[in-house]
Amino acid sequence: MIQSMSQWNQVQQLEIKFLEQVDQFYDDNFPMEIRHLLAQWIENQDWEAASNNETMATILLQNLLIQLDEQLGRVSKEKNLLLIHNLKRIRKVLQGKFHGNPMHVAVVISNCLREERRILAAANMPVQGPLEKSLQSSSVSERQRNVEHKVAAIKNSVQMTEQDTKYLEDLQDEFDYRYKTIQTMDQGDKNSALMNQEVLTLQEMLNSLDFKRKEALSKMTQIVNETDLLMNSMLVEELQDWKRRQQIACIGGPLHNGLDQLQNCFTLLAESLFQLRRQLEKLEEQSTKMTYEGDPIPLQRPHLLERVTFLIYNLFKKLLIKLPELNYQVKVKASIDKNASTLSNRRFVLCGTHVKAMSIEESSNGSLSVEFRHLQPKEMKSSAGNKGNEGCHMVTEELHSITFETQICLYGLTIDLETCSLPVVMISNVSQLPNAWAAIIWYNVSTNDSQNLVFFNNPPSATLSQLLEVMSWQFSSYVGRGLNSDQLNMLAEKLTVQSSYTDGHLTWAKFCKEHLPGKSFTFWTWLEAILDLIKKHILPLWIDGYIMGFVSKEKERLLLKDKMPGTFLLRFSESHLGGITFTWVDHSENGEVRFHSVEPYNKGRLSALPFADILRDYKVIMAENIPENPLKYLYPDIPKDKAFGKHYSSQPCEVSRPTEKGDKGYVPSVFIPISTIRSDSTEPHSPSDLLPMSPSVYAVLRENLSPTTIETAMKSPYSAE
Repeated sequence: MIQSMSQWNQVQQLEIKFLEQVDQFYDDNFPMEIRHLLAQWIENQDWEAASNNETMATILLQNLLIQLDEQLGRVSKEKNLLLIHNLKRIRKVLQGKFHGNPMHVAVVISNCLREERRILAAANMPVQGPLEKSLQSSSVSERQRNVEHKVAAIKNSVQMTEQDTKYLEDLQDEFDYRYKTIQTMDQGDKNSALMNQEVLTLQEMLNSLDFKRKEALSKMTQIVNETDLLMNSMLVEELQDWKRRQQIACIGGPLHNGLDQLQNCFTLLAESLFQLRRQLEKLEEQSTKMTYEGDPIPLQRPHLLERVTFLIYNLFKKLLIKLPELNYQVKVKASIDKNASTLSNRRFVLCGTHVKAMSIEESSNGSLSVEFRHLQPKEMKSSAGNKGNEGCHMVTEELHSITFETQICLYGLTIDLETCSLPVVMISNVSQLPNAWAAIIWYNVSTNDSQNLVFFNNPPSATLSQLLEVMSWQFSSYVGRGLNSDQLNMLAEKLTVQSSYTDGHLTWAKFCKEHLPGKSFTFWTWLEAILDLIKKHILPLWIDGYIMGFVSKEKERLLLKDKMPGTFLLRFSESHLGGITFTWVDHSENGEVRFHSVEPYNKGRLSALPFADILRDYKVIMAENIPENPLKYLYPDIPKDKAFGKHYSSQPCEVSRPTEKGDKGYVPSVFIPISTIRSDSTEPHSPSDLLPMSPSVYAVLRENLSPTTIETAMKSPYSAE
């Protein structure tokens, strides 16, 4: 049996620039060692389904640990001490992190596999798309490095002021000791030269203390200024870029782990500011114990403390602080349509537990997180009954927002925050799902605004190049293989009716509302039905790259006309929703090139018989000839069995005859797809006549019945679908 190259093997053959992208999303949550050692097993599991099914996720996590144990047993025999140590550590970490939340490991692995597929698709693209290129610009990377450098510098400066504060405390303690010593001296001693010298020393110490206080406050002011500048320039820009990357990731684009770096920067800044706040409190204590005319602490400390508190508040507004002291101290309340009463005819409330405390336990990386697992939206009925608002397009163009109200209590500070999700679409029927997803795609492609709930009142156009890039992402993220330039060209032709795509603009109506010329469906409905067909019925063939898919009938004939007879290709139907067909070429007796296309197979037919088996067993009857399979070579020249052999569900049955023993003497039956081509037509009839007989039985019938008799039987109404 021919084995296909695993996804992981394909990843390892990528260029270094793509391998660097892979390296970014493998960490302790899912170590690369496990991905490498268990590559085939991992790829054979349905992690996406498990991410929404706790029972399935629990079973997969246990099986993952069992697979690790088996690997440990193997490497133990090889006496590979380093690998044994690493595997034991990894097993312990995985079990500790995910034992209480097995669905999270399914999410992590599913995301990693999806990102691998996206990178593989990007590597096969002739050029990088405009959206992905914008997310990976050199200026963005340079800013990230600058942010990390400045945060580290601020952290170091605060450590220096910590030493200054301690030095001030020691200096003041020494001054206080010397001053009290003088106070206890006898009156006679106070007039001595020693006494005069001691007074001069105290004056010098006071001068030094005053200088050091001013210097410390000056350094603290400088730190606050630098932090303020960093937060309101680079850090805000970096956060905005991350939010944009999140928008792109939610519609199938590249995943970026920049949030961990951002969280680290925000946390370090918060720690530095809290440390600075404590230093200011210590300065106040010192000033309370000893003050003097011109003391800078009571003059400067209040304003400085106010600025530090304000910066802390602004940092927490980003909800990216990871401090152990916050565990269970952050309450979150979820609501929907809180401020949207005037924007939509429909309003919803969330039913279930909508107030929870954030905790480290619900996260795998030590961050504070909260998960609302059992919230359900319920529509609030208005007096008008919302009549006329149930149309598919109107509902799927209606945006809503989930609001999270957060209260943080820490170190005497109480901070109330309010954040909102990206816009969501509420549907009442699964039939609305395709158009709802189209609305999410269009919104996130077209705008950086995270809260424009009236976006579809006047939706802007999108550039064709951006839209084609996102279409490829739908395929790479959902069905494991993106689209190449030829396939994208065909989609561009359908959208613009031109032979090659440029950076023109497309409207929302053209994408999702207007029917394709001569068809009863829209472009998006057609494309979404193909995605569904691939996912449920022909996924392995698509991932292997054997389905050309997006090719017009005209180009199909150009590709096949000079090929060997029996060469065929697979393409998606342009006239049937969710249909796939194959076309082959042969020559007539006088050498004329002929093309034959079978009526498209839809998901109903493919549920009865796997597509690979159809290609193997397909027969065609032409005139008085014996039925034969016309499919010999997958375009351009790949032997059919070499391409699809590994996907056949079973081998063709050997000749079998009824016997006295066995299952009541019956001959095992299979379905055979057969088409007839009449002499006056080059197109085969519908492949819906799937005959319930084995190939061997059919061969026996051919020995005893004429082709005309068999053809007459196939035309009988009893053989119709």
